[in-house]
Amino acid sequence: MAFFWKRKKDEDKFSTSILGLDKSIEELQAQEAAVEKEIGVRFYKAIEKTRYSINNKLDTIFENRKQIDEQFLDELEEMLISTDIGVETTMQILDAVRRGVSRQEISDLQALKRIMKQELLTILHHSAERGVASETKYSLDIKPYVLMVVGVNGVGKTTTIGKLAQRIKNEGNGVLICAADTFRAAASDQLEIWAERAGVQIVQQKQGTDPAAVLFDALKASKARNADVLIVDTAGRLHNKSHLMAELEKMKRIAAREVPQAPHETLLVIDAVTGQNGLEQARQFLKTADVTGIVLTKLDGTAKGGIAVAIAKELNLPIRYVGIGEQVDDLMVFDAENYVNGLFN
Repeated sequence: MAFFWKRKKDEDKFSTSILGLDKSIEELQAQEAAVEKEIGVRFYKAIEKTRYSINNKLDTIFENRKQIDEQFLDELEEMLISTDIGVETTMQILDAVRRGVSRQEISDLQALKRIMKQELLTILHHSAERGVASETKYSLDIKPYVLMVVGVNGVGKTTTIGKLAQRIKNEGNGVLICAADTFRAAASDQLEIWAERAGVQIVQQKQGTDPAAVLFDALKASKARNADVLIVDTAGRLHNKSHLMAELEKMKRIAAREVPQAPHETLLVIDAVTGQNGLEQARQFLKTADVTGIVLTKLDGTAKGGIAVAIAKELNLPIRYVGIGEQVDDLMVFDAENYVNGLFN
């Protein structure tokens, strides 16, 4: 669940372990296993509201039923839609349940949950086939790896950039932030605070500067400072889509000219609490930006965490990261199995 540059760091640890200069391989593996367990526990707690909502409602509609009939399916449909799981996903699950009933595969609540989990995992895994599901799509030789971040104001874009910078830095990588949202006065100031908090450098210019010019300077600075990753903030507005599209296209051209295949990822930040409204914002951004993946923020703040599946299903893009709290380390790589198991277990 780590950024791909961690592989290089692990190779270094392996070589120094052989020389007796670092911890043993067993100690490193145990330490990593403990971290993974802690991440699982925190994520499990983050989706507690959604889990309680789903399981409580399932228990209620399944109670005292001797068979799964149309009335039950109607209630199940209503329950699924109430978690913002999406109409398309709901219909897919209902179809799977009907097939399971006809084959006499569903006789109790656990069997029902098993069918539902299978369908959710299928959707989430299928969404990873498009876009960029992992940094390993690109060669380790690419430097800097350019991450553009888009999203409307208020969804947690600036906070996400700060947390992402901290995460990548913690894995032993040099990170630079580009403050290319020069439209909003406070954007650069807020990003500077997060850069200081994460202990990374930032390239910024005065309000009103051409965002592409800021990006050009940041790309040059990244090369000069031998940075591994450049995270680019962009304007968070949709009211003038043609202007935004032209702005993003210009930035992409400059990035590609300076670094092969850049930008390597364009992450769209969506606020989970806004539910279907956030999904509509995402559809609008897909018309103006070549989005490759999703960051879902504030997942811990809603009982409608099923929106993660709706996003994956309807946008057909992988969810790359999820925000589960206010702390700097509360941005996690999205794991489909952990998410689905956490909803039902």
